[in-house]
Amino acid sequence: MQREQLADFLRRRREAIRPAEVGIHDGPRRRTSGLRREEVAMLAGMSVDYVVRLEQGRSSQPSIQLLGALARALRLSEDERAHLFHLAGHRPPPAEEMARLARAGLVRLLDLLGDTPALVLSDLGEVLAQNRAAVLLMNGDHTGMDGDRRYLVYRWFTDPAVRATHPPEEREHQGRQLVADLRAVAGRRSGDPVVTGLIERLQAASADFRRLWAEHEVGVRRADRKTLMHPRVGPVRMDCETLVTPDQGQLLLVLTPADAEARDRMELLRVLGSQEFPTGQMTS
Repeated sequence: MQREQLADFLRRRREAIRPAEVGIHDGPRRRTSGLRREEVAMLAGMSVDYVVRLEQGRSSQPSIQLLGALARALRLSEDERAHLFHLAGHRPPPAEEMARLARAGLVRLLDLLGDTPALVLSDLGEVLAQNRAAVLLMNGDHTGMDGDRRYLVYRWFTDPAVRATHPPEEREHQGRQLVADLRAVAGRRSGDPVVTGLIERLQAASADFRRLWAEHEVGVRRADRKTLMHPRVGPVRMDCETLVTPDQGQLLLVLTPADAEARDRMELLRVLGSQEFPTGQMTS
């Protein structure tokens, strides 16, 4: 572990990020253009004391989990993230694990979207990052799931509570879209054991999935309209726009109100959320 180099790298990256880039309001009394240590601690979900010790070269070796949280909080690029792991004395995660970390450029877009709900997803529907507005709209942080539950398509066909987040008249359409999208991924990643294993487990778990899979519909999701049944504000009708990375490995999903009623309900949700989250807090 290269403590001095790690401390210098973390300090310089913190100082290089403007608060507005991570959704934090820049007040008139701020004496530095970068983030404060307590803001990094908040974004990374760790104590301020530990951030201080890291920057002063006095910490024990940080875990891989802590490094991942710091990389997200500091909006590190893929090369910067690998450098961070090397300085901390860890081998960077394998390529398949790195693919499950949201790209820094997409995370910055989440920050810039502010009160517009947005998520970074893998091509298999894993939520890799989401902004605060998306946490409120989706009634929780969906980035911490593991096993097959991290895949939206798996949750949809195996958990009735997930399907209940959509009105009955939209569920067939939503299921078809998820299966058609998975079919496109399976074609693009032919022979990938992660994809083939997921499909096999879905076929074993759900007759509804088997029915739709047998129809061999293919379609990458790009734009859609859906209604989310929110437990606090009721149904919220949203337009969904998808931006895909060039390698099609990750995508940015942006949700905007489809009508005036949805705008009003999103505004109410923001008011309710502001009573629960400190100003500037976000999840990613």
